Order: sequence, then C-alpha cells, then structure tokens
Amino acid sequence: MVGSVQGAGVVVTGAGGGIGAALARRFAAEGARVVVNDLDADRAAAVAAEIGATAVPGDASTVVPAARDALDGVIDVYCANAGVAFEDAGPDQPFDERTWAASWDVNLMAHVRAAHELLPAWLERGTGRFVSTVSAAGLLTMIGAPSYSVTKHGALAFAEWLSLTYRHRGLKVHAICPQGVRTDMLASTGSAGDLVLQPTAIDPADVADALFKGIEEDRFLILPHPEVAGYYTNRAGDTDRWLDTMNHLQRTWEEVR
Repeated sequence: MVGSVQGAGVVVTGAGGGIGAALARRFAAEGARVVVNDLDADRAAAVAAEIGATAVPGDASTVVPAARDALDGVIDVYCANAGVAFEDAGPDQPFDERTWAASWDVNLMAHVRAAHELLPAWLERGTGRFVSTVSAAGLLTMIGAPSYSVTKHGALAFAEWLSLTYRHRGLKVHAICPQGVRTDMLASTGSAGDLVLQPTAIDPADVADALFKGIEEDRFLILPHPEVAGYYTNRAGDTDRWLDTMNHLQRTWEEVR
C-alpha cells in the first residue's frame, strides 16, 4: 500500500479536522500529493501547511475542477468525507426542511456530483479510487438523527452502485462505516451521541488506519469498529428483533434527555 500511493493525487473533502484531516495526514505520510478541501478556508490551510499539501477551500460539491488543477490534471483517489449532522431530533420535533436539504446535499449529492466529474477520466485510464465516509448509521441507523441516518444510507447505496457497476473497469470503491469518532461532529450529536456513540468512540487516526488496511485487503466495506459487522448481520437476520433493540435505545434516550 505504501508504494501504491507514492506520488498519487489525492483529494480529501471535509479535511479541516476530524476524520478528513486524519485521512489527509495519512495519505501525505505515505507520499501522496494531497489536496485538503474544507468550507473553512483557515482550517484547510492549517492542515495543508502541516502536512505539505495544497489547500483548496470551498463546497465539496464543486471542488473537483479546482482540485484537479492543483494536482496537475490527475486525481487518483477521491475521499468523499465532508458531512453534516444536526442536534438531537426528538420524536415530537417538527419537520425541518432546511436540515433535510443540507443533509441530502452534503451527505449524498456531493458524492454523486464528484463521481460524475471523476468517472470519465477514471474509466478512460482504467483506474481510480473513490472513498466514501459513510458511518455505521448508513448500515444501521442512529436514534435522534433522521436526516443523517437516511442520507448516510443513500451514501452507502451510491458507493455500492459505483462498485458493482465499475469494478471490472478498474474503479476501486471503499465505504468507511465507523460508529463514534472523537470529532466535532460527534460532539454535535448531543445526548443521543452520548448514549450510543461515546462509550466506544475511537480517534480519527484509527479510522485512517482502518481504511489503509481495507485498501491493502481490497475490501469495499471498512469497519473501524469490528462489532458493527455483528450488528449488521443481526439486522439482516432478524430485522424485527433488531428494531425492538433499537426502540429500547430510543425509549432510554427519551427518558434521559
């Protein structure tokens, strides 16, 4: 794996902190030429300066052309990492159109738009790597986070579609599905995150390690929390029992919030 990214052009969105910054640091340490993208220009610049990368701030949905220019015309690896999550949504909270629209745009459509820009060159060359930071919420769900859970399911479905459609044409796709990760986003999940995610939270660098191991093993599904595989199996094997368990968590959360 170390040799395979030496000199590669890598773009990481949402890389001003958290998982994105950890991914950018790891790719840079392995010899890749990294573009650090984030809406916050100062945070993007700080990470880029730290690792000897190039900062290309802005919206993750439109970053590909500028990132390609920064990498002399070639993007080898694209990490669709930027994401948004919102505060606890209680069972009686009114529908929030803006929350859903933002989640849809960042958590899913930014991935679709990036792939649309990247695929022609990748398919012509017969090589390319698309890394989607999904979350265990995309495999399972997350109490108190309807827009996050639904759009992360969409991100996983899109990554699966990319892989099954183009893997024979040289496209490698990886879906990273961690549970709690010690980031600003975890802090923003409020009491639901405290109940479900904080007890087993890991560091962003652990997620980067899991990705590189998954790339070495040529795996689509990257599970930094190995126990998620068991939850996913239980969900598929006995969905009603799994929903009962999740509903118990929901009721516990309602009691403590």
